Amino acid sequence: MPRLKIFVLGTRGFPNVQGGVEKHCEELFPRLVKLGCDVTVVTRTPYIPKEKRVSEWKRVKFIHLWCPKQKSIEAIIHTFLGVVVARIKSPDILHIHAIGPSILTPLANLLGLRVVMTNHGPDYQRQKWGKFAKIILKTGEFLGVKFADEVIIISKAIKGFLENKYSRKDLKFIPNGVNLAEIILAGNILKKYNLEPKKYIFTACRFVPEKGLHDLISAYQKISHPEFKLVIAGDADHETAYSRNIKKSAKESPGIILTGFISGKPLQELYSNAGLFVLPSYYEGLPIALLEAMSYGLPVLVSDIPQNREIPLPKFRFFEPGDVDLLSKKMVELFKLGIDEEESIKEREILKEKYNWSKIAKQTFQVYKNALNLN
Repeated sequence: MPRLKIFVLGTRGFPNVQGGVEKHCEELFPRLVKLGCDVTVVTRTPYIPKEKRVSEWKRVKFIHLWCPKQKSIEAIIHTFLGVVVARIKSPDILHIHAIGPSILTPLANLLGLRVVMTNHGPDYQRQKWGKFAKIILKTGEFLGVKFADEVIIISKAIKGFLENKYSRKDLKFIPNGVNLAEIILAGNILKKYNLEPKKYIFTACRFVPEKGLHDLISAYQKISHPEFKLVIAGDADHETAYSRNIKKSAKESPGIILTGFISGKPLQELYSNAGLFVLPSYYEGLPIALLEAMSYGLPVLVSDIPQNREIPLPKFRFFEPGDVDLLSKKMVELFKLGIDEEESIKEREILKEKYNWSKIAKQTFQVYKNALNLN
């Protein structure tokens, strides 16, 4: 079979660009190249500095395409321009990620393109969006599910929700994945932030309301004389009153450290040496950060939301989202408790079996063949 030409829209770009969709694409598409695809990813230039704009990475090709850096319109404008470029390039498959960009699925159909859409979750539930943006996102969800040739869903809970909502029964569940971690001994990053191994709680996410960082900071502030620091890796894509307030609150709180967005070895070092990972989200698709924490053998504490519950963790590792008092109490308890070897081994086996990127790539390749009637 000749190599399939795949054209990708809906991601800001990669490698080392903040975001769950970006991490998903960074792991998935190099593996699809190895399976027999020629992949071209269209990036958004505001997120890829000029000095980092390469034409190819791990045999994935890039087209760096302009868009305005404005959260309410950038995805739609970029996707529209990308669909036009896709028509010129004539790929076998146009793969659109996320529901906002999926609003252009009917246009892609009209231009004769076969579309595979990956739904990373109902983004209109995110608190950062206003009423008009939520209408656009709901429209993108509807048009993507109704008009894409094949639809991939990363969460079983979201899959069931969409099947009931749109009466489409051929949706494909393919989760996010994770690589089994390489443990990095304490080094320059811990020295930089004056941290000791296993003496800090860690989280990594974007600074948006639905991630619950305000709850995490408030919970930490309630602890009298904490025996651990709180390290938060990440930043805002678009600076807002919320993100500015998070930074202000953190700077005013002794023991809280903000690293900004980091990736690669520095991020691995922080994961490797943490004493507890906390994810206090109100909304997730399927959280790669949680999977990564588990891959490092970390004890975790996560909000009790449907997407987090899909990952088989003991009940005591969940707390009710928004319950700051309980979060504060459980941070202290689970930091002291840690994780036993049996639980850690069990979690790594779950990751290898259910969240294996190589398996995920093979499943995605099969979806491409379904879309092209190549079975």
